[in-house]
Amino acid sequence: LNVSFDHGKIIYKETILEAVEGVGHFEPLRHYAEVHLLLEPGKPGSGLEYGVNCKDEVLSSSYQRLVLTHLKEKEHLGVLTGSAITDMKITLISGKAHLKHTEGGDFREATYRAVRQGLKSTKSILLEPYFDFTLELPVEFLSKAIYDIEAMKGSFVMPDIHGEVVSIIGNAPISRMQNYQIEVINYTKGKGRLICQVAGYHPCQDEDEVIKQINYDSETDKDNPTGSVFCSHGAGYNVKWNEVEEHMHIPLQLKKTSRIEEKYQQTTKFDDADKELEEIFTKTYGPVKNRNFMKETPRKLLNEPVYKHIPECYLIDGYNVIHSWPDLKELAKDNLDAARSRLIDIMCNYQGYKKCILILVFDAYKVKDNLGSSYKYHNIYIVYTKEAQTADMYIERTTHELASKYSITVATSDALEQLIVLGQGAKRISSRELRLEIEYLDKEKLAEFKRRQPKGYNYLLQDLKKYHKE
Repeated sequence: LNVSFDHGKIIYKETILEAVEGVGHFEPLRHYAEVHLLLEPGKPGSGLEYGVNCKDEVLSSSYQRLVLTHLKEKEHLGVLTGSAITDMKITLISGKAHLKHTEGGDFREATYRAVRQGLKSTKSILLEPYFDFTLELPVEFLSKAIYDIEAMKGSFVMPDIHGEVVSIIGNAPISRMQNYQIEVINYTKGKGRLICQVAGYHPCQDEDEVIKQINYDSETDKDNPTGSVFCSHGAGYNVKWNEVEEHMHIPLQLKKTSRIEEKYQQTTKFDDADKELEEIFTKTYGPVKNRNFMKETPRKLLNEPVYKHIPECYLIDGYNVIHSWPDLKELAKDNLDAARSRLIDIMCNYQGYKKCILILVFDAYKVKDNLGSSYKYHNIYIVYTKEAQTADMYIERTTHELASKYSITVATSDALEQLIVLGQGAKRISSRELRLEIEYLDKEKLAEFKRRQPKGYNYLLQDLKKYHKE
Protein backbone atom coordinates (compact mmCIF):
# COMPACT_ATOMS: atom_id res chain seq x y z
CA LEU A 1 0.00 0.00 0.00
CA ASN A 2 1.22 3.48 -0.86
CA VAL A 3 0.43 5.56 2.21
CA SER A 4 0.77 9.35 2.42
CA PHE A 5 0.21 11.68 5.34
CA ASP A 6 -0.81 15.33 5.47
CA HIS A 7 -1.88 17.77 8.17
CA GLY A 8 -5.55 17.12 7.54
CA LYS A 9 -8.35 19.66 7.42
CA ILE A 10 -10.04 21.60 10.18
CA ILE A 11 -13.59 20.40 10.87
CA TYR A 12 -15.68 23.50 11.38
CA LYS A 13 -19.14 23.63 12.91
CA GLU A 14 -21.95 26.18 12.94
CA THR A 15 -24.51 27.45 15.41
CA ILE A 16 -26.98 30.32 15.67
CA LEU A 17 -27.10 33.50 17.74
CA GLU A 18 -30.84 34.18 17.69
CA ALA A 19 -33.94 32.07 18.21
CA VAL A 20 -36.04 31.50 15.09
CA GLU A 21 -39.02 29.50 13.87
CA GLY A 22 -38.18 27.29 10.90
CA VAL A 23 -40.92 26.16 8.52
CA GLY A 24 -40.79 23.18 6.18
CA HIS A 25 -43.56 22.21 3.78
CA PHE A 26 -43.60 19.23 1.41
CA GLU A 27 -46.62 18.94 -0.87
CA PRO A 28 -46.01 17.50 -4.31
CA LEU A 29 -49.00 15.76 -5.85
CA ARG A 30 -50.56 13.20 -3.44
CA HIS A 31 -48.12 14.04 -0.62
CA TYR A 32 -48.52 16.41 2.35
CA ALA A 33 -46.61 17.44 5.49
CA GLU A 34 -45.80 20.71 7.24
CA VAL A 35 -43.44 21.11 10.21
CA HIS A 36 -42.69 24.12 12.43
CA LEU A 37 -39.50 23.98 14.51
CA LEU A 38 -38.14 26.36 17.13
CA LEU A 39 -34.34 26.71 16.84
CA GLU A 40 -32.62 28.19 19.91
CA PRO A 41 -28.93 28.75 20.71
CA GLY A 42 -27.57 26.35 23.31
CA LYS A 43 -24.72 26.58 25.75
CA PRO A 44 -21.19 26.19 24.30
CA GLY A 45 -20.36 22.48 24.16
CA SER A 46 -23.95 21.35 24.71
CA GLY A 47 -24.29 19.79 21.25
CA LEU A 48 -27.79 19.25 19.84
CA GLU A 49 -30.86 18.89 22.06
CA TYR A 50 -34.37 18.01 20.92
CA GLY A 51 -37.80 18.59 22.43
CA VAL A 52 -41.55 18.74 21.73
CA ASN A 53 -43.95 21.52 22.65
CA CYS A 54 -46.92 20.55 20.51
CA LYS A 55 -50.37 19.32 21.52
CA ASP A 56 -51.65 15.97 20.30
CA GLU A 57 -54.79 17.55 18.85
CA VAL A 58 -52.59 19.70 16.60
CA LEU A 59 -50.31 16.86 15.48
CA SER A 60 -50.71 13.28 16.63
CA SER A 61 -48.06 11.81 18.91
CA SER A 62 -47.04 9.24 16.29
CA TYR A 63 -46.15 12.04 13.87
CA GLN A 64 -44.38 13.91 16.66
CA ARG A 65 -42.15 10.91 17.34
CA LEU A 66 -41.56 10.60 13.60
CA VAL A 67 -40.35 14.21 13.38
CA LEU A 68 -37.94 13.67 16.31
CA THR A 69 -36.63 10.54 14.59
CA HIS A 70 -35.92 12.49 11.41
CA LEU A 71 -34.18 15.23 13.40
CA LYS A 72 -31.82 12.74 15.01
CA GLU A 73 -31.17 10.47 12.03
CA LYS A 74 -29.18 12.96 9.99
CA GLU A 75 -26.28 15.36 10.44
CA HIS A 76 -27.90 18.69 9.56
CA LEU A 77 -25.65 21.17 7.78
CA GLY A 78 -25.31 24.89 8.38
CA VAL A 79 -25.77 27.55 5.72
CA LEU A 80 -22.41 29.34 6.04
CA THR A 81 -19.97 26.60 5.02
CA GLY A 82 -22.08 23.45 4.93
CA SER A 83 -20.58 22.33 8.25
CA ALA A 84 -22.53 20.38 10.87
CA ILE A 85 -24.64 22.39 13.31
CA THR A 86 -24.11 22.16 17.07
CA ASP A 87 -24.89 23.86 20.40
CA MET A 88 -28.55 24.24 19.55
CA LYS A 89 -31.95 23.16 20.89
CA ILE A 90 -34.55 22.17 18.28
CA THR A 91 -38.16 21.95 19.47
CA LEU A 92 -41.19 20.77 17.49
CA ILE A 93 -43.90 23.39 18.09
CA SER A 94 -46.45 22.63 15.39
CA GLY A 95 -47.17 20.50 12.35
CA LYS A 96 -49.89 19.29 10.02
CA ALA A 97 -50.68 16.05 8.21
CA HIS A 98 -53.36 14.91 5.76
CA LEU A 99 -55.50 11.85 6.41
CA LYS A 100 -55.30 10.67 2.82
CA HIS A 101 -52.16 12.16 1.24
CA THR A 102 -49.52 11.98 4.00
CA GLU A 103 -47.23 9.05 3.29
CA GLY A 104 -43.87 7.75 4.43
CA GLY A 105 -41.06 10.21 3.81
CA ASP A 106 -43.25 13.33 3.69
CA PHE A 107 -42.40 14.39 7.26
CA ARG A 108 -38.75 13.59 6.60
CA GLU A 109 -38.65 16.11 3.76
CA ALA A 110 -40.65 18.70 5.72
CA THR A 111 -38.41 18.31 8.80
CA TYR A 112 -35.16 18.68 6.87
CA ARG A 113 -36.47 21.75 5.07
CA ALA A 114 -37.71 23.33 8.33
CA VAL A 115 -34.23 23.10 9.83
CA ARG A 116 -32.61 24.66 6.77
CA GLN A 117 -35.24 27.39 6.43
CA GLY A 118 -34.74 28.35 10.07
CA LEU A 119 -30.96 28.52 9.66
CA LYS A 120 -31.39 30.79 6.65
CA SER A 121 -33.77 33.06 8.56
CA THR A 122 -31.49 33.79 11.50
CA LYS A 123 -27.92 34.82 12.18
CA SER A 124 -25.39 32.00 12.16
CA ILE A 125 -21.82 31.90 13.43
CA LEU A 126 -18.91 29.68 12.42
CA LEU A 127 -17.12 27.67 15.13
CA GLU A 128 -13.65 26.15 15.04
CA PRO A 129 -11.90 23.69 17.40
CA TYR A 130 -9.48 24.96 20.05
CA PHE A 131 -6.54 23.47 21.88
CA ASP A 132 -5.89 23.78 25.61
CA PHE A 133 -2.10 23.87 25.78
CA THR A 134 0.76 23.89 28.25
CA LEU A 135 3.99 25.35 26.91
CA GLU A 136 7.17 24.70 28.89
CA LEU A 137 10.36 26.45 27.78
CA PRO A 138 13.40 28.32 29.09
CA VAL A 139 12.81 31.84 30.42
CA GLU A 140 14.88 33.51 27.69
CA PHE A 141 12.31 32.43 25.09
CA LEU A 142 9.32 33.78 27.02
CA SER A 143 8.83 36.95 24.93
CA LYS A 144 9.01 34.92 21.71
CA ALA A 145 6.37 32.50 22.99
CA ILE A 146 4.04 35.32 24.07
CA TYR A 147 4.37 36.97 20.68
CA ASP A 148 3.56 33.68 18.92
CA ILE A 149 0.51 33.00 21.09
CA GLU A 150 -0.89 36.48 20.46
CA ALA A 151 -0.19 36.08 16.72
CA MET A 152 -2.19 32.84 16.81
CA LYS A 153 -5.04 34.78 18.48
CA GLY A 154 -4.74 32.65 21.57
CA SER A 155 -5.07 33.53 25.24
CA PHE A 156 -2.83 32.52 28.12
CA VAL A 157 -2.14 32.88 31.82
CA MET A 158 1.31 33.86 32.99
CA PRO A 159 2.30 31.71 35.99
CA ASP A 160 5.02 32.40 38.50
CA ILE A 161 8.53 31.94 37.19
CA HIS A 162 10.65 29.52 39.19
CA GLY A 163 14.17 28.83 38.13
CA GLU A 164 15.09 28.86 34.45
CA VAL A 165 11.96 27.19 33.07
CA VAL A 166 8.53 28.81 32.67
CA SER A 167 5.21 27.10 31.98
CA ILE A 168 2.52 28.97 30.01
CA ILE A 169 -1.08 27.72 30.13
CA GLY A 170 -3.69 28.86 27.61
CA ASN A 171 -5.78 28.03 24.57
CA ALA A 172 -5.64 28.81 20.85
CA PRO A 173 -7.32 27.78 17.57
CA ILE A 174 -6.16 24.39 16.28
CA SER A 175 -5.91 25.82 12.76
CA ARG A 176 -3.12 28.14 13.91
CA MET A 177 -1.44 25.82 16.39
CA GLN A 178 -1.28 22.60 14.35
CA ASN A 179 2.43 22.74 13.56
CA TYR A 180 3.61 24.89 16.44
CA GLN A 181 5.30 21.95 18.18
CA ILE A 182 7.96 21.89 15.45
CA GLU A 183 8.55 25.64 15.82
CA VAL A 184 8.94 25.29 19.59
CA ILE A 185 11.57 22.58 19.16
CA ASN A 186 13.41 24.71 16.61
CA TYR A 187 13.64 28.03 18.42
CA THR A 188 14.29 26.43 21.84
CA LYS A 189 16.83 24.00 20.36
CA GLY A 190 14.93 21.04 21.74
CA LYS A 191 14.48 22.46 25.25
CA GLY A 192 10.82 23.39 24.87
CA ARG A 193 7.77 21.16 25.13
CA LEU A 194 4.19 21.72 23.98
CA ILE A 195 1.31 19.63 25.37
CA CYS A 196 -2.10 20.03 23.70
CA GLN A 197 -5.58 18.61 24.12
CA VAL A 198 -8.81 19.44 22.30
CA ALA A 199 -10.88 21.99 24.22
CA GLY A 200 -14.11 22.09 22.22
CA TYR A 201 -15.42 24.64 19.76
CA HIS A 202 -15.31 28.43 19.96
CA PRO A 203 -16.09 31.27 17.51
CA CYS A 204 -13.87 31.18 14.43
CA GLN A 205 -11.25 33.95 14.42
CA ASP A 206 -11.17 34.26 10.62
CA GLU A 207 -14.80 33.59 9.83
CA ASP A 208 -15.06 35.73 6.69
CA GLU A 209 -11.84 34.31 5.25
CA VAL A 210 -12.86 30.70 5.91
CA ILE A 211 -16.34 31.21 4.45
CA LYS A 212 -14.82 32.77 1.34
CA GLN A 213 -12.29 29.93 1.00
CA ILE A 214 -14.86 27.13 1.35
CA ASN A 215 -17.22 28.98 -1.02
CA TYR A 216 -20.36 27.07 -0.01
CA ASP A 217 -23.66 28.08 -1.61
CA SER A 218 -26.65 26.88 0.40
CA GLU A 219 -29.05 27.80 -2.40
CA THR A 220 -27.51 25.33 -4.86
CA ASP A 221 -27.13 22.41 -2.42
CA LYS A 222 -29.73 20.02 -3.88
CA ASP A 223 -29.19 17.44 -1.15
CA ASN A 224 -30.06 19.97 1.57
CA PRO A 225 -32.74 22.30 0.14
CA THR A 226 -33.66 25.47 2.01
CA GLY A 227 -37.03 26.02 0.34
CA SER A 228 -40.31 24.09 0.39
CA VAL A 229 -42.62 22.41 -2.10
CA PHE A 230 -46.27 23.48 -2.44
CA CYS A 231 -49.04 22.29 -4.74
CA SER A 232 -51.26 24.32 -7.04
CA HIS A 233 -53.68 23.07 -9.74
CA GLY A 234 -52.47 19.51 -9.36
CA ALA A 235 -48.76 20.30 -9.76
CA GLY A 236 -46.00 20.90 -7.24
CA TYR A 237 -43.79 23.99 -7.32
CA ASN A 238 -40.76 25.15 -5.34
CA VAL A 239 -40.87 28.16 -3.02
CA LYS A 240 -37.71 29.88 -1.80
CA TRP A 241 -36.93 29.93 1.90
CA ASN A 242 -37.66 33.64 2.29
CA GLU A 243 -41.12 33.24 0.69
CA VAL A 244 -42.30 30.17 2.61
CA GLU A 245 -44.16 32.20 5.25
CA GLU A 246 -46.43 33.63 2.52
CA HIS A 247 -47.55 30.12 1.42
CA MET A 248 -47.51 28.03 4.63
CA HIS A 249 -50.74 26.54 5.94
CA ILE A 250 -50.10 27.00 9.69
CA PRO A 251 -49.50 30.51 11.13
CA LEU A 252 -46.22 31.23 12.90
CA GLN A 253 -46.22 30.09 16.51
CA LEU A 254 -43.85 32.84 17.60
CA LYS A 255 -45.21 36.34 17.18
CA LYS A 256 -41.75 37.76 17.43
CA THR A 257 -38.47 35.90 17.57
CA SER A 258 -36.84 37.03 20.78
CA ARG A 259 -33.20 37.97 20.55
CA ILE A 260 -31.07 35.53 22.53
CA GLU A 261 -27.99 36.64 24.39
CA GLU A 262 -24.93 36.03 22.23
CA LYS A 263 -23.28 33.41 24.40
CA TYR A 264 -20.33 33.07 22.05
CA GLN A 265 -19.42 36.73 22.03
CA GLN A 266 -16.35 37.01 24.20
CA THR A 267 -16.53 40.29 26.12
CA THR A 268 -14.19 41.76 28.64
CA LYS A 269 -14.79 44.18 31.49
CA PHE A 270 -12.54 46.51 33.37
CA ASP A 271 -11.27 45.13 36.63
CA ASP A 272 -10.42 47.33 39.60
CA ALA A 273 -6.84 47.89 38.39
CA ASP A 274 -8.04 49.45 35.13
CA LYS A 275 -10.63 51.88 36.46
CA GLU A 276 -8.12 54.70 36.25
CA LEU A 277 -8.63 54.85 32.49
CA GLU A 278 -12.32 55.63 32.94
CA GLU A 279 -11.32 58.32 35.43
CA ILE A 280 -9.00 59.87 32.82
CA PHE A 281 -11.91 60.42 30.45
CA THR A 282 -14.19 61.68 33.22
CA LYS A 283 -11.65 64.21 34.50
CA THR A 284 -10.99 65.55 31.01
CA TYR A 285 -14.48 65.69 29.53
CA GLY A 286 -16.76 65.07 32.49
CA PRO A 287 -19.30 62.28 32.79
CA VAL A 288 -20.83 61.10 29.54
CA LYS A 289 -24.57 61.72 29.42
CA ASN A 290 -26.93 60.08 26.97
CA ARG A 291 -29.04 62.94 25.78
CA ASN A 292 -32.72 62.16 25.30
CA PHE A 293 -33.47 63.71 21.95
CA MET A 294 -37.17 62.86 22.19
CA LYS A 295 -37.54 65.67 24.73
CA GLU A 296 -36.77 68.20 22.01
CA THR A 297 -39.65 70.02 20.36
CA PRO A 298 -41.05 68.42 17.21
CA ARG A 299 -40.07 71.48 15.18
CA LYS A 300 -36.46 71.14 16.22
CA LEU A 301 -36.45 67.40 15.56
CA LEU A 302 -37.93 67.84 12.10
CA ASN A 303 -36.19 70.97 10.86
CA GLU A 304 -32.88 71.23 12.67
CA PRO A 305 -30.27 68.46 12.39
CA VAL A 306 -28.71 67.50 15.71
CA TYR A 307 -24.97 66.88 15.72
CA LYS A 308 -23.35 65.18 18.66
CA HIS A 309 -19.70 65.89 19.32
CA ILE A 310 -17.74 62.77 20.22
CA PRO A 311 -14.40 63.42 21.96
CA GLU A 312 -11.31 61.95 20.33
CA CYS A 313 -8.93 59.57 22.04
CA TYR A 314 -5.59 58.36 20.65
CA LEU A 315 -4.08 55.13 21.97
CA ILE A 316 -0.38 54.85 21.09
CA ASP A 317 1.56 51.58 21.34
CA GLY A 318 4.78 53.08 22.66
CA TYR A 319 7.38 50.39 21.98
CA ASN A 320 5.85 49.56 18.60
CA VAL A 321 6.33 53.18 17.57
CA ILE A 322 9.88 53.30 18.95
CA HIS A 323 10.93 50.24 16.96
CA SER A 324 9.16 51.53 13.83
CA TRP A 325 10.79 54.98 13.69
CA PRO A 326 14.40 54.71 12.46
CA ASP A 327 15.79 57.52 14.63
CA LEU A 328 14.13 56.24 17.83
CA LYS A 329 15.14 52.69 16.99
CA GLU A 330 18.80 53.69 16.73
CA LEU A 331 18.54 55.66 19.97
CA ALA A 332 16.92 52.69 21.72
CA LYS A 333 19.90 50.47 20.90
CA ASP A 334 22.09 52.62 23.14
CA ASN A 335 19.55 53.91 25.65
CA LEU A 336 15.93 52.76 25.74
CA ASP A 337 15.02 55.34 28.41
CA ALA A 338 16.23 58.15 26.17
CA ALA A 339 14.15 56.85 23.25
CA ARG A 340 11.12 56.59 25.49
CA SER A 341 11.60 60.15 26.81
CA ARG A 342 12.02 61.47 23.27
CA LEU A 343 8.78 59.79 22.19
CA ILE A 344 6.94 61.20 25.20
CA ASP A 345 8.02 64.75 24.28
CA ILE A 346 6.94 64.22 20.66
CA MET A 347 3.54 62.98 21.80
CA CYS A 348 3.11 66.03 24.04
CA ASN A 349 3.59 68.28 21.01
CA TYR A 350 1.28 66.10 18.94
CA GLN A 351 -1.48 66.33 21.56
CA GLY A 352 -1.13 70.10 21.43
CA TYR A 353 -1.90 69.97 17.72
CA LYS A 354 -4.81 67.49 17.95
CA LYS A 355 -6.40 68.74 21.19
CA CYS A 356 -7.48 65.20 22.08
CA ILE A 357 -7.02 62.69 24.87
CA LEU A 358 -3.74 60.92 24.19
CA ILE A 359 -2.73 57.78 26.07
CA LEU A 360 0.74 56.37 25.53
CA VAL A 361 0.95 52.69 26.49
CA PHE A 362 4.18 50.84 27.27
CA ASP A 363 4.65 47.11 27.90
CA ALA A 364 5.62 46.15 31.43
CA TYR A 365 4.29 42.60 31.51
CA LYS A 366 7.71 41.08 32.28
CA VAL A 367 8.04 42.94 35.57
CA LYS A 368 7.15 40.48 38.32
CA ASP A 369 4.40 41.53 40.76
CA ASN A 370 3.82 44.64 38.69
CA LEU A 371 0.36 46.10 39.26
CA GLY A 372 0.66 48.59 36.42
CA SER A 373 0.63 52.36 36.65
CA SER A 374 -0.98 55.37 35.02
CA TYR A 375 -0.09 59.02 35.43
CA LYS A 376 -0.41 62.35 33.69
CA TYR A 377 2.67 63.90 32.08
CA HIS A 378 2.04 67.49 30.98
CA ASN A 379 -0.90 67.11 28.59
CA ILE A 380 -0.85 63.33 27.92
CA TYR A 381 -1.38 60.17 29.93
CA ILE A 382 1.23 57.43 30.22
CA VAL A 383 0.28 53.85 31.07
CA TYR A 384 2.59 50.99 32.00
CA THR A 385 0.78 47.65 31.79
CA LYS A 386 0.61 45.21 34.66
CA GLU A 387 2.23 41.79 34.89
CA ALA A 388 1.21 39.34 32.15
CA GLN A 389 -0.61 42.11 30.26
CA THR A 390 0.84 43.35 26.98
CA ALA A 391 0.16 46.76 25.46
CA ASP A 392 -1.91 45.04 22.77
CA MET A 393 -4.17 43.43 25.35
CA TYR A 394 -4.59 46.74 27.19
CA ILE A 395 -5.44 48.61 23.96
CA GLU A 396 -7.91 45.92 22.85
CA ARG A 397 -9.71 46.03 26.17
CA THR A 398 -9.87 49.82 26.21
CA THR A 399 -11.10 49.97 22.63
CA HIS A 400 -13.83 47.42 23.27
CA GLU A 401 -15.13 49.22 26.35
CA LEU A 402 -15.02 52.82 25.13
CA ALA A 403 -15.47 52.73 21.35
CA SER A 404 -19.20 53.44 21.72
CA LYS A 405 -18.55 56.65 23.68
CA TYR A 406 -15.39 58.04 22.11
CA SER A 407 -13.85 58.27 18.67
CA ILE A 408 -10.81 56.09 19.26
CA THR A 409 -7.76 55.92 17.00
CA VAL A 410 -5.08 53.29 17.64
CA ALA A 411 -1.53 53.89 16.43
CA THR A 412 0.41 50.66 15.86
CA SER A 413 2.08 48.80 13.00
CA ASP A 414 0.97 45.40 14.30
CA ALA A 415 -1.32 44.14 11.50
CA LEU A 416 -3.11 41.71 13.81
CA GLU A 417 -3.75 44.43 16.36
CA GLN A 418 -5.04 46.76 13.64
CA LEU A 419 -7.52 44.11 12.53
CA ILE A 420 -8.79 43.52 16.08
CA VAL A 421 -9.35 47.19 16.93
CA LEU A 422 -10.98 47.79 13.56
CA GLY A 423 -13.50 45.10 14.44
CA GLN A 424 -14.16 46.89 17.72
CA GLY A 425 -15.13 50.09 15.87
CA ALA A 426 -11.88 52.04 16.27
CA LYS A 427 -9.90 53.79 13.57
CA ARG A 428 -6.33 52.70 12.94
CA ILE A 429 -3.13 54.37 11.88
CA SER A 430 0.27 52.77 11.40
CA SER A 431 3.40 54.00 13.17
CA ARG A 432 4.80 55.20 9.84
CA GLU A 433 1.63 57.17 9.04
CA LEU A 434 1.72 58.67 12.52
CA ARG A 435 5.27 59.87 11.91
CA LEU A 436 4.30 61.43 8.56
CA GLU A 437 1.33 63.20 10.15
CA ILE A 438 3.49 64.60 12.94
CA GLU A 439 6.08 65.86 10.43
CA TYR A 440 3.32 67.45 8.36
CA LEU A 441 1.82 69.20 11.41
CA ASP A 442 5.26 70.43 12.46
CA LYS A 443 5.83 72.01 9.04
CA GLU A 444 2.33 73.43 8.90
CA LYS A 445 2.53 75.04 12.34
CA LEU A 446 5.99 76.42 11.59
CA ALA A 447 4.74 77.95 8.34
CA GLU A 448 1.75 79.40 10.17
CA PHE A 449 4.04 80.92 12.78
CA LYS A 450 6.18 82.56 10.08
CA ARG A 451 3.11 83.97 8.33
CA ARG A 452 2.05 85.71 11.52
CA GLN A 453 5.39 87.49 11.92
CA PRO A 454 5.48 91.20 10.89
CA LYS A 455 6.79 91.91 7.41
CA GLY A 456 9.94 93.91 6.70
CA TYR A 457 13.26 94.19 8.50
CA ASN A 458 14.53 96.24 11.41
CA TYR A 459 18.28 96.73 11.17
CA LEU A 460 20.38 97.55 14.20
CA LEU A 461 21.08 101.33 14.69
CA GLN A 462 19.10 102.18 11.51
CA ASP A 463 17.27 105.03 13.32
CA LEU A 464 20.32 106.24 15.26
CA LYS A 465 20.82 109.41 13.13
CA LYS A 466 17.17 110.33 13.53
CA TYR A 467 17.33 110.19 17.29
CA HIS A 468 20.73 111.92 17.29
CA LYS A 469 19.29 115.00 15.51
CA GLU A 470 16.40 115.15 17.90
